[in-house]
Amino acid sequence: MEQCDESLRKRVVVKEDRISDLSETLLLQILSCLPTKAVVATSVLSKRWRSLWKVVPRLQFECYNHQNIHKFSENVGRCLLLHKAPVLESLHLKLSRSCCAIDLGLWAGIAFSRHLREFVLDLFFGPNVQFLRSLFRFSDTLETLKLKNSVLSDVPPGFCMKSLRTLHLHCVGFSDNESFRNFISGCPNLENLVMRRGKHENVLTFVIVSTSLKRLSIKDDTGVVKNGGYEINAPSLMYLEIRGISPCERCSIVDSPKLVEANISNVSPIMNGNLVGSLNSAKRLSLELPSEILFPTGDIFNQLVYLEICTCKGKWWNLLTFMLDFSPKLQVLKFIDQSQRFDKDCVVGGKWNQPDVVPECLLSHLEKLEWELFNWDREEEIEVATYILTYARRLKSATFSTRPIQYKELSKLEERYTKLMDLDGVVRASNSCHLVFAE
Repeated sequence: MEQCDESLRKRVVVKEDRISDLSETLLLQILSCLPTKAVVATSVLSKRWRSLWKVVPRLQFECYNHQNIHKFSENVGRCLLLHKAPVLESLHLKLSRSCCAIDLGLWAGIAFSRHLREFVLDLFFGPNVQFLRSLFRFSDTLETLKLKNSVLSDVPPGFCMKSLRTLHLHCVGFSDNESFRNFISGCPNLENLVMRRGKHENVLTFVIVSTSLKRLSIKDDTGVVKNGGYEINAPSLMYLEIRGISPCERCSIVDSPKLVEANISNVSPIMNGNLVGSLNSAKRLSLELPSEILFPTGDIFNQLVYLEICTCKGKWWNLLTFMLDFSPKLQVLKFIDQSQRFDKDCVVGGKWNQPDVVPECLLSHLEKLEWELFNWDREEEIEVATYILTYARRLKSATFSTRPIQYKELSKLEERYTKLMDLDGVVRASNSCHLVFAE
C-alpha cells in the first residue's frame, strides 16, 4: 500500500501559476476585457503583475449610484496619470451619477495625449455635459466616438476630427440645425454613422452631407420631429437603415449611386414615395411600409436581387405588386411578419389584385422564395404564394414556416394540413422547385 501511495505521489505534478506563464501580449488581451477596477486589483498577485495593468490598452470605468463620486473621480484620474501604454486603444466611461464636467474634460485630455483611438461616453444621469466641443478638436488620433446622453452645443464651423471613422450618437442633443451640420461636416473621413434620436432635441432638420460616409443608421422612436426631417447627401453610401421616423415630414436622399443595401421601416406615408425611389441602385432591400404607400414613378430597380417585405402592415401586397413590376432581376424574395404575432384586427382588410402582366423577374430570374411565419388561414397570403408558385419559371426552392399551433387550437391542425396540401398541389411553373413546410 505504501509503495502505491509513493508511486501516485510521483505522478502528481503541481503547476503553481499557469496564467503567469502566458505571454504578456495574451495577458493584455485578457485584461482588456475586464473593468479597469478589476485589472488594477491584479497588481497584488505577484511582482510580474505589479505594473502590468499600466500598459493595458483598453480602459473601462463604471460608476454606479451607490459609489462615492469623489473617490471614483480621484481613482480614475490617478489610473490615467499612471497609465503608460504608448497607444490607448479605448477609453470607456459609464457614469450613472452626475460627474463634474471638468473631471471628464481632464480624463479625456489625458487619454487624447496617449493617442486615444476609441472613446465611449455613456452618461445615465442626463444631458449635462457641454465640454466636448472644445476638447475634441485637439484629438488627431480618435477613430471611433460613441456618445450617449451627452450634449454638444454650439459646434462652430471650424470644428474638425480628421481621423474619425465611426460615430455613434445615442440621444445626443445639439443646440440647433447648424450645430449638428457643423459637427458632421467636421468629420471629413467619417465612414459609419449611427444615430438614435432623443426627446431633448433642438434640431428640426438633420442635414447629413458627407463624401466619405459608407454606412448610415437612423433610429427614432420618440415621435419628436413632426415638421422637420432628414436631408442626406452621401455619394459613397453603401448601407442605409432607417427605422421609426414616421412623424417626420420628409427624408430626402440624393446622390447615392453606390448604395448596396437598405432597411426601411415605420416611415411616414408622406415621405415613403421619395424615400423608396432613392433606393433604385440597391441590390438588397428590406421594407416595412405603411398601407398608405405613395409609390415613386419612373424608377426601375435594375440592380435589386434580394427583397424582404414585412407582412405585418395593412395591404402589404400592394408594395409587393409594385416591387415585382419594377425589379426585373430579382432572385430572392422573402416575407416575414416582424410583429411576431397574428392579430387580424391590426391588419387593414382588402384583397390582393394580381398584376395584369406577369412580372419579368418571375419569368426569368426568381430562384428562391422564403416565407417566415406564413399565415395559412389568411386568404391573401395563400393567393400570393399560389401566384408565385404558378408563374415563377426558374424557382428552385420555396420554404414556408408556420406558427406552431397551441394546445387550445388543436382543432385547427386538420384545416392547416388541408391548406398546406392544397398549396403543395399547385401546378408550378418550375419543375425543379423544391417545396418545404416547417414550423
